[in-house]
Amino acid sequence: MAQRVTLRKRQSYNTTSNRRRVVKTPGGKLVYHHLKKLGSAPKCGDCGIALPGVPALRPREYATISKRQKTVRRAYGGSRCGDCVKSRILRAFLVEEAKIVKKVIKSQATRK
Repeated sequence: MAQRVTLRKRQSYNTTSNRRRVVKTPGGKLVYHHLKKLGSAPKCGDCGIALPGVPALRPREYATISKRQKTVRRAYGGSRCGDCVKSRILRAFLVEEAKIVKKVIKSQATRK
C-alpha cells in the first residue's frame, strides 16, 4: 500500500522551483526532500557551446567557489572556448600581416 507523504513547504504546485523526491529516513518514515534547480553551464560568447573546465552551477554558487574553478588558464579563459581563441589569434595575426604587405607594396610604388 502506498504511504502518504506530507509537503514540507506551503507551496503545493508542481513547479520547477518546487521539485521534490521521496526519501526514506532511518526511522522508516517517507519524507519529501526539496531539490534545488539545476544550473546551466556557462557558454562561449562566440560559438555558444558550453565551456569545458567550468562547472555548471546556479548563479549565486559561483560566488562561493574559487577563481581557479571559474576560469581556464588561457587568454579569454572563462569566456571563450579554445577554438574561438585560436581563430581570434589567427585572425589578428593575418590582419597584421595584411597591413605589413600593404605598407611594403605602397613603399615599392613610391620608389618607382
